Amino acid sequence: MLDIGCGAGIPISRFLAQRSRLTGVDLSPEMVRRARRNVPTGRFICADIMSAEFPPSSFDGVVAFYSIFHLPREEQPDLFRRIHEWLTPGGLLLCTLNHRSERGYTEDDFFGVTMYWSQFSLAEYLEILTEVGFTLLGTSSLGSGYGDADEQIKEDHPLVVARKQ
Repeated sequence: MLDIGCGAGIPISRFLAQRSRLTGVDLSPEMVRRARRNVPTGRFICADIMSAEFPPSSFDGVVAFYSIFHLPREEQPDLFRRIHEWLTPGGLLLCTLNHRSERGYTEDDFFGVTMYWSQFSLAEYLEILTEVGFTLLGTSSLGSGYGDADEQIKEDHPLVVARKQ
């Protein structure tokens, strides 16, 4: 399994590492340090996912929770192509995306750090996934992941499951 934007490894990387071999990738050295501490059985790499290298058919599954829309939109189709290449035939992608299209912008104080956002609409994402060679298995919805007490505006992120053809 590959966890893109693994953060501190809790809860997703920890859950996956209990069930399979896990590789997590995150851009933040601090998050990778925490992930290594929180999930000692996982393998964690500090890298930009767009420069990370994995052999074809390296993973049975790839997850990307709340991470893809932090890349420039222009890079996202290429990331999906890379994920498709890294998956074994029949491998699964589970990721959170966005409903509406927005060009890149920066939020200066996102929990104390500067954060970049850029996304396509869900319809555009589904078209990109299909063009890359994924079969859509279903969509659902998730909140922000921070809990209702922390949400001033109720967030709704599409959760997409797709299979490599």
